[in-house]
Amino acid sequence: MTAAALLATGCSAQDASCGGGEYPVLAVGSSGGACVPFGDEPPKGYTRYPKGKVPQHVGDKWDTYWETRTVDENGKIIESADAS
Repeated sequence: MTAAALLATGCSAQDASCGGGEYPVLAVGSSGGACVPFGDEPPKGYTRYPKGKVPQHVGDKWDTYWETRTVDENGKIIESADAS
């Protein structure tokens, strides 16, 4: 699909972090994440991203930021032990 076609249809050229009807969550204590349906709470071992630091697209500012960070069980942002 050409860039003009993407603009005409309103589609994004970037891959979304999650599909429609879902939001991204962060693994507690390690790098990684998952997608959860809106209205559902994160599963055990996951938490919501801190407000204002939620990745929207693969490779965006916050997606890159969280490659080497995570949160601990108290919600404090820490360096991820398993970051590569």
